[in-house]
Amino acid sequence: MSMNKLEGRQQLLVITMEECGELIQACSKALRKQDLFEQQNLKDEIGDVYAMINLLVEHDVVSWTDLEDRVDYKKNKLKKKTCAAWTNASDIWQSHLPQHGSRS
Repeated sequence: MSMNKLEGRQQLLVITMEECGELIQACSKALRKQDLFEQQNLKDEIGDVYAMINLLVEHDVVSWTDLEDRVDYKKNKLKKKTCAAWTNASDIWQSHLPQHGSRS
């Protein structure tokens, strides 16, 4: 089945899969180069995946509330498995993200 025959949401999922694959490659290259913060390609691919997440929300594939609930779940799970320093860094990073949902 060609992309032209796929419904809009299906096309979004296919493109999201492709972008996630590109992000995986960028993460691998950043780790190999031991340079996590100056890799423009890594930043670009993270932005591309983030853009696809925004589009998935806009097209009602998922809601910001669903995603925020999952973020909370994942952070709690990681706190049990990782050191406190990492989870503190995660909290700092999370505080810089834009708030999308209508959570109180």
